Amino acid sequence: MATRFLTLADVSEILNVSGAQAYSLVRSGDLPAIQIGGRLQWRVEATELERYIERMYAETRARTVAQDADQH
Repeated sequence: MATRFLTLADVSEILNVSGAQAYSLVRSGDLPAIQIGGRLQWRVEATELERYIERMYAETRARTVAQDADQH
């Protein structure tokens, strides 16, 4: 069975960013997450991480196209 929820450590490893950067993505709302347990640990649904990655690809493509248009 595939893992539904990821820890912030998992997210930081997948995105190859620091734990602080993963936490910042969650706290800013850029990456939807939930808090669970008595210690209020963050969990990110795997599908939300995939949506975030796709959104970042789309934003990067749009920015690249706009930069190319400005140069011509």
